[in-house]
Amino acid sequence: MKFQRFFSILGLSIWATGAIASDAEEGKALFMNHCATCHGIEASGHGPMAGVLVIKPSDLTMLSASNGGVFPTARVAFRIDGRDPLVSHGSPMPVYGPFFEGEDMAIKAPSGQPILTSKPIADLLAYLESLQES
Repeated sequence: MKFQRFFSILGLSIWATGAIASDAEEGKALFMNHCATCHGIEASGHGPMAGVLVIKPSDLTMLSASNGGVFPTARVAFRIDGRDPLVSHGSPMPVYGPFFEGEDMAIKAPSGQPILTSKPIADLLAYLESLQES
């Protein structure tokens, strides 16, 4: 019984610390498939659809720079999955949460606050964070 409780607690610790690692390469593939049309293949906001949008897509390489040097993990996750909708070309930015369904995992915001999201969104966040310019 003691061992069962120990492994149960250990399992929760592993889950809470993100043992399921995010994968920036998987995130890149998702970005190219779902985001590059508006944000561009370099994530600079100059995708082929940018010209027809009333509100131009963000330069996703400057998210940290425009946030005091800290990648805005929660804000980006919530924009992608629809918890924080953004009005773009007269209608909300497409909510990609349903496209990125998958195994749930907790990731940590820079503040240490855990954020529950799907593995594909965590992968996409890892990719976007890897693109940040200072």
